[in-house]
Amino acid sequence: MHARVVAATVVAILGTAVLLSPGSDARAGDAGEPTVIAHRGASAYAPENTLASIDKAAKLGFSWVENDVQRTKDGKLVVIHDDSLQRTTNVEQVFPGRAPWKVKDFTAAEIARLDAGSWYSPAYAGTRVPTLQQYMRRVEHNHEKLLLEIKNPELYPGIEQQTLKLLGNEGWLDHKHLGRLIVQSFSADSIRTVHKMKPAITTAYLGSPTAAQLHQYARFTDLVNPSYGSLSKAYVAAVHTFDGPHGKPLRVFAWTVNDAATACKVAGYDVDGIITNKPDVVRTALGSD
Repeated sequence: MHARVVAATVVAILGTAVLLSPGSDARAGDAGEPTVIAHRGASAYAPENTLASIDKAAKLGFSWVENDVQRTKDGKLVVIHDDSLQRTTNVEQVFPGRAPWKVKDFTAAEIARLDAGSWYSPAYAGTRVPTLQQYMRRVEHNHEKLLLEIKNPELYPGIEQQTLKLLGNEGWLDHKHLGRLIVQSFSADSIRTVHKMKPAITTAYLGSPTAAQLHQYARFTDLVNPSYGSLSKAYVAAVHTFDGPHGKPLRVFAWTVNDAATACKVAGYDVDGIITNKPDVVRTALGSD
């Protein structure tokens, strides 16, 4: 029988403890060390989610970067993590009377005026919040691969369709680019929508579904990406038991790992990828320099 059916049957009959037995060594992906993904770019060394951050990742020799996509008041897609502009820009100084400074309450032109680098370091003064179009063009220029997170989709109805349209317009939905793209979200509904609209895209769910739920997620997601603190070797093995919508075992990217000891521990769980603000530290810890 299909691995998904077998695993679901085991769960149903014997409970999740069997699926999570430490003896399971199911493994997905290529042999060797986990893929290292630069979280919000090389965000320990440059302001997060900026062009400077993905440029830094490229200079450090990393091909995979991660970002967050949200939408402005006038319907433009921008790359920023928080739903507020407050933490990573000078919005309080530029627009002092507009608290709580939500992304969705500002136009793209207003956001383009903001300094998104000085909060991190004076060396990055004048850095801007990139639009998704600007970001995709820099990723292409750098020959990088992208783990794109649809952030807070409940705030932005239709953002999945809009994101896919932009990706298509930028040439990122052809066969060559699909191998360099993963779309993820904390919202299962959002990822289900992406899969339904463009089944060829590799998708990832951010979270830790129970073993009993994994067969449901395997219908629309190719990866399960949990916080490293919620992981165990047994859970990773359970995820690997299931085949995703493209007929390959589900993979696991763990986030956000920033020190050598944790990187080695998480790699020992047989994860397929490690998402990190310090990709060089993880690479060195795993001996892949």
